[in-house]
Amino acid sequence: MSSTTRRTRRRDNPPPRTGGGESEVLRGFLDYLRASVAAKVDGAPEPQVRTAAVASGTNLLGLLNHLTFVERSMFLGEHVPDWKATFRAAPTDSVADVVTRYRDAVALANEVLDGCTDPGAPLPRPGSDRPGPGVRWALAHMIEETGRHAGHADILRELIDGSTGR
Repeated sequence: MSSTTRRTRRRDNPPPRTGGGESEVLRGFLDYLRASVAAKVDGAPEPQVRTAAVASGTNLLGLLNHLTFVERSMFLGEHVPDWKATFRAAPTDSVADVVTRYRDAVALANEVLDGCTDPGAPLPRPGSDRPGPGVRWALAHMIEETGRHAGHADILRELIDGSTGR
């Protein structure tokens, strides 16, 4: 970060207070992480948002693009033929495009979850002979996946423009 880069401090929102039910707690934490990671990408400057900041090639826009595919795969049952490719947004995709696609995928995933009343039941897979993963497992996995990438996004965004906080 250059000495001329202005540090932007975001309000650091605490974890959610949810209802006492298992699904309410899991969905509350997942939605909290989803909002955090989307906020990290929203408004990030070009071309830094898609420039690799670490040796692995990870970039901020690619992380959110990947999470969009994970949401659609996990909750909507969509097949992803090349997971590695999901870590790159198309050159024609703007930050707003990727953020919108992520938020749309989250909304669709939440519609599916709204119909799942038993956390032990499999996620619905219309048009497939194979059952989806259990709702409880899918929520726990998505909390882990989104939380891990939210941590990556925290570091990448701070390297880009000094922005910190959730």
